[in-house]
Amino acid sequence: MPESKPRKRATSTTAHVKSSQPTPNPAWYKPVMFGLMIIGLLWIITFYISESRFPVEAWGSWNIMVGFGIAIVGFLMTTRWR
Repeated sequence: MPESKPRKRATSTTAHVKSSQPTPNPAWYKPVMFGLMIIGLLWIITFYISESRFPVEAWGSWNIMVGFGIAIVGFLMTTRWR
């Protein structure tokens, strides 16, 4: 009597393999990223042009740090942009 062929086993690793392609960013990601960089730049420019009266007079020179902080968040977002 002839022997039957053994069935091929489905490998369990193929079911759990993730795609090597990174998922694209949502539609809002790029406008927010560039928006933060521009807002940070405008914050600093406004501080210098207004001679420390705007955006927040009580913060004084900390306005520069706030502007750079906002812009840096935008630049950090570029590392995750696909």
